[in-house]
Amino acid sequence: MNMYIHGMLLLLLAFILYSSAYGPNKRAQKKGDIILGGLFPIHFGVASMDEDLESRPESLECVRYNFRGFRWLQAMIFAIEEINNSNSLLPNITLGYRIFDTCNTVSKALEATLSFVAQNKIDSLNLDDFCNCSEHMPSTIAVVGATGSGISTAVANLLGLFHIPQVSYASSSRLLSNKNQYKSFLRTMPNDEHQATAMADIIEYFGWNWVGTIAADDDYGRPGIEKFREEAEERDICIDFSELISQYTEMEEIEKVVDVIQNSTAKVIVVFSSGPDLEPLIKRIVQRNITGRIWLASEAWASSSLIAIPEYFHVIGGTIGFALRAGQIPGFREFLHNVHPRMSNANGFLKEFWEETFNCYLPTTTKNPSFSSPFLSNHEDSNRGGNGSFFRPPCTGQENITSVETPYLDFTHLRISYNVYLAVYSIAHALQDIYTCTPGKGLFTNGSCADIKKVEAWQVLKHLRHLNFTNNMGEQVDFNDFGDLVGNYTIINWHLSAEDGSVIFEDIGHYNVYAKMGERLFINESKILWSGFSREVPFSNCSVICHKGTRKGIIEGEPTCCFECVDCPDGEYADETDASACEKCPVDSWSSKNHTVCIAKQIEFLSWTEPFGIALTLFAVLGICLTSFVLCVFIKFRNTPIVKATNRALSYLLLFSLLCCFSSSLFFIGEPEDWTCRLRQPAFGISFVLCISCILVKTNHILLVFEAKIPTSFQRKWWGVNLQFLLVFLCTFVQVVTCIIWLYTAPPQSYKNIELDDEIIFITCNEGSLMALGFLIGYTCLLAAICFFFAFKARKLPENFNEAKFITFSMLIFFIVWISFIPAYASTYGKFVSAVEVIAILASSFGLLACIFFNKVYIILFKPSRNTIEEVRCSTVAHAFKVAARATLRRSNVSHKKSNSLGGSTGSTPSSSISNKSTHEEQLSDGDRVRSCKQKVSFGSGTVTLSLSYDEPQKNAISNKNTRPNNSLEAKTSDDSLMRQRALLQLQNSDGGSESSFRTVSNIDETGSQESVNQSDSDNQSTESQAQIDNLKNTVDGAITDNMVNS
Repeated sequence: MNMYIHGMLLLLLAFILYSSAYGPNKRAQKKGDIILGGLFPIHFGVASMDEDLESRPESLECVRYNFRGFRWLQAMIFAIEEINNSNSLLPNITLGYRIFDTCNTVSKALEATLSFVAQNKIDSLNLDDFCNCSEHMPSTIAVVGATGSGISTAVANLLGLFHIPQVSYASSSRLLSNKNQYKSFLRTMPNDEHQATAMADIIEYFGWNWVGTIAADDDYGRPGIEKFREEAEERDICIDFSELISQYTEMEEIEKVVDVIQNSTAKVIVVFSSGPDLEPLIKRIVQRNITGRIWLASEAWASSSLIAIPEYFHVIGGTIGFALRAGQIPGFREFLHNVHPRMSNANGFLKEFWEETFNCYLPTTTKNPSFSSPFLSNHEDSNRGGNGSFFRPPCTGQENITSVETPYLDFTHLRISYNVYLAVYSIAHALQDIYTCTPGKGLFTNGSCADIKKVEAWQVLKHLRHLNFTNNMGEQVDFNDFGDLVGNYTIINWHLSAEDGSVIFEDIGHYNVYAKMGERLFINESKILWSGFSREVPFSNCSVICHKGTRKGIIEGEPTCCFECVDCPDGEYADETDASACEKCPVDSWSSKNHTVCIAKQIEFLSWTEPFGIALTLFAVLGICLTSFVLCVFIKFRNTPIVKATNRALSYLLLFSLLCCFSSSLFFIGEPEDWTCRLRQPAFGISFVLCISCILVKTNHILLVFEAKIPTSFQRKWWGVNLQFLLVFLCTFVQVVTCIIWLYTAPPQSYKNIELDDEIIFITCNEGSLMALGFLIGYTCLLAAICFFFAFKARKLPENFNEAKFITFSMLIFFIVWISFIPAYASTYGKFVSAVEVIAILASSFGLLACIFFNKVYIILFKPSRNTIEEVRCSTVAHAFKVAARATLRRSNVSHKKSNSLGGSTGSTPSSSISNKSTHEEQLSDGDRVRSCKQKVSFGSGTVTLSLSYDEPQKNAISNKNTRPNNSLEAKTSDDSLMRQRALLQLQNSDGGSESSFRTVSNIDETGSQESVNQSDSDNQSTESQAQIDNLKNTVDGAITDNMVNS
């Protein structure tokens, strides 16, 4: 059975060694103590061939030489030679290599991988006992490669079965980080996860949100573009189209992809592909001259020599790509220059490289006809076909490699080449760890060490996973748990060289995967040339940019990147372009007109400096000045009859309260503060209650005096000044208590009202309790209503000194003002609330001041003749006689009507008209001054003539000769003093023709208030008048002069 297995393996080995596809000229090979395998894309692909299976299928032929792939192969050979020449790294151990061409296809790579596996199995059988194999090669303990992720995936699946370590230098698919599936895979470059994130960061950096994606249909393109989609979704980047391509895609499919690109509005195209897979698509785009696109290239084609050629630059110029960080390989330049076909015994790829570099052919030798090149065969076949354009001259072997510019000598940025170099050194350092391992400190069972002379692949894999060394650039190299080396990317921009017209890669930034999020990307925009010549950043958005002050509005049925710009609502702002949502302004701010910033709201209150506040202030000051003027007039003329008749003490208190009313309005002007808010309403309420209380007490007192009969001593005592002030105090005390309770329970305070207006903050007073405010105003109005009632009742009392009519008018004004105040107060807001209340206070205050005092001031200042004692006395006494006369005439008319009715005649009630005529006579005698006046009262059919006379001591006349007589109706010295007047009343009746004389007495209050007699109902008036007439009849007819008591 064992012999059978050995025979099968020998047949497999024979197949591999003598396969037409992998003869000596198809590999680079060198013997050594330890063999490293290599997989490089020396060609870009294989020739397509229809297989009808009519004959044995032949191995596919590789086509399109890859100069960069050959340089990568040379980097592996250079590293191995450098290690072999090193005295410190693996001394006395020679490394060999077996390198194959993958032709950038999975099939060729698997053929080479099977060769490695089979060789290892044959070596493990120890067949030296069965045959003398001079060409026997040791086992391959590690493989460097492959390039594409799709190829590496296939190779890793196979090598993983035998635990042969694979160190890739260019495969970046994130799928290869799965250690459960790819156990022996490692790489010296970062995976695509970071690259996809970097691509999304670049798109976000330039403000693009509308892109297209193209990916190779393999294990490199599909995972890479899927990761990019995830990153784009997190950044609100939308993908317009997503297409898969391959170098073997049919032309019809490529045309469809080109149509999609041409019709798309996305100007930025993200491509995860290798150069060979992308080349057919770029060729077709160039043919159709589709320009104006920005290509974002993954590292697999960002520096591809297939794409970066001048013929394509008008289409792909300005491409932004990712490249691995360049490394330094000392001596590598000279090594690349020292290649020659005579070295082809060790490197079977040199002959073809020479022919492709100088476009010549090396003639075959008879010793080894198998050295003939496939390209030479093509040349010969072409000549036979008569196409002389493909003829190549023979190579002389003296050509200068530096005279031809090819990607092979482009070592300005050694990226993949340095990764190859690093991969070889990683394996060498793993072998060095085995070589220097101390028993008991090894990585294997019981700390054992592997034998460097019999080392196996799985032992090398173990040491690679625990590798840690410093490279030639001083950087630490160690593979993470996923077998990756975390590295950074260089960002390049495709420029056109001004010297030779070639495509060059300009470094414009870098991406540091070690940095924090948001700080990883750096781009120098000044170095970027868009589309190869422009400095202006292209626009690639589904919708136009929403400017500041607007936000993105969703369009139904469209991707989130396709939106309409909607203005921010009032009170919100957007201070950046393409804002997803508007932000609300703080409570003390409001959005500007363009909604780009928040500006502080306007602070509004009834200010001292605004015209309205100035006007109200002037009116308040005017009221204070007028009230002060009236007060001064009353004080100066305090001993005149008019002032005395108005109850001086209450008048002074009333004027003081009006001063307080005008002053309280000033608390409503200016910026409200807590102390002003707590002071203004109580000041207003108490001032007005004090004012109304004074008027109420004065009116009520006059009314009671005139309605009363001869006052008793009790009445004179309790209706004096003390009781009047007590009533004023009690009325005001109720308001004071209300204000104290209000300030204690719910004190008013200032607050900023932001709800009334969006752009204005109203600083107003929060009254604390509307019920308390309502009670304050209601109580004031109640007192005013009572005052109005008494004033209206006393409206027909003597006019010359009694202000009942004026008080009635002032109360009417007061009610009109405050009744209209209620709806005005409820319907206004902001500073106008205070303004309405100020206007109400001023209007009612001016009404009280004008109605009550202006007439008296006018008489005092401009009509001094009416400010005399006789004027006041005539009016007072005349009022008493008018009442008596009306009662007598009413009774006479009733009797006359009865007599007429008995006689069969009819009569009518006479209409009354009253006219007063006063005449003043002054007669000077030796001892006295005699004054008299007459009052005439007409009652339709009857006329009453009243004649009054009184004497004034001569000494008073003499003392007052140079001044206006000061006659007083008030008695201050005694409560029992009375002023008596004698009057002669002649009643002439046209019907009866009889005359009657009456005498009456009018009482004047000593305390300063004139006693008046008011009209009551007809029965009471008749009774009182009859009593007065009876008293008059009992006295002597004529003029009776009594002494007056002057205060």
